[in-house]
Amino acid sequence: MITRFQVGSRMSQAVVCQGMVHIAGQVANNRKGSIGEQTRDVLAKIDALLEEAGTDKSKLVAVNVFLPHITDFDAMNEVYDAWIDPANPPARACTEARLADPDLRVEMTALAAL
Repeated sequence: MITRFQVGSRMSQAVVCQGMVHIAGQVANNRKGSIGEQTRDVLAKIDALLEEAGTDKSKLVAVNVFLPHITDFDAMNEVYDAWIDPANPPARACTEARLADPDLRVEMTALAAL
């Protein structure tokens, strides 16, 4: 069975399939915020989607981080490191990539177990 959350015309924000939650790329609502503000916003969205799907960040399997400016790596990690469950850190990749809006400073996808 496949369950979709926050379904739109182009994509779902999260999809549960075979006991895994696949979270689509999350970006900040405030596109003018600092890297720290945008990272907090993105992580809050991931938390909310995990909760809606019936799980939490302690069950994260993988997180992918996309930064348009790799120079934001340390500032993003400062917020990420305070958020992550230190007893259950997921696998993670961080890539420098141009994002859809030039004001976006970070985008993240995530995969978690139920």
